[in-house]
Amino acid sequence: MPQNQEFMNRRLHSLLGVIPVGAFLIQHLIVNHFAVYGASSFNTAATFMESLPFRYALEIFLIFLPLLYHAIYGIYITFSGKNNTRRFGFFRNVMFLIQRITGIFLLIFISWHVWETRVQAQFGAEVNYDMMADILSSPFMLVFYFAGVLAATFHFSNGLWSFAVTWGITVSPRSQQIMTYVSLGVFLVLSFIGVRAILAFIDPGLANM
Repeated sequence: MPQNQEFMNRRLHSLLGVIPVGAFLIQHLIVNHFAVYGASSFNTAATFMESLPFRYALEIFLIFLPLLYHAIYGIYITFSGKNNTRRFGFFRNVMFLIQRITGIFLLIFISWHVWETRVQAQFGAEVNYDMMADILSSPFMLVFYFAGVLAATFHFSNGLWSFAVTWGITVSPRSQQIMTYVSLGVFLVLSFIGVRAILAFIDPGLANM
């Protein structure tokens, strides 16, 4: 019975990492990417997201609660997991190690990002282009956000591989190898979008080089 419960917990953890948390990551990166087209474009996109009906309910039930479960159970996996070189080999175990490291780092990064944006908005701050430009004007925060974006895109992309295995989508070694290339492609595309958005907040000209 405990083994069945852990199996279901891992499946739920994997599912929530893709839907809805992964979907929200993609949406968030796309909204940020509007900064490439100028401050007004980003502000329009951000305002649209802010004006969605039932926004608070959507944030609580589709973002924060799934993210909280994913994070808590992810911590459990991080500190109880063991390498499995016989089943997956050295490369996959390295990926699993990086997955755990990025997961812990993302707890710090996301908590800080939520504090700087969502929490501050409750105190009257306006979440707009100028806010992000001001945050990223600090060299430390710039590096911190670069690391956060890359950690998030890697964690999600590599998590897609684990999701496919956990849910029995990729069973054979060949299908798992193909999924490795798919996850790499997702990582490169999302990283490009995220890094370009950060550059746009520093200087729109940098994002269009």
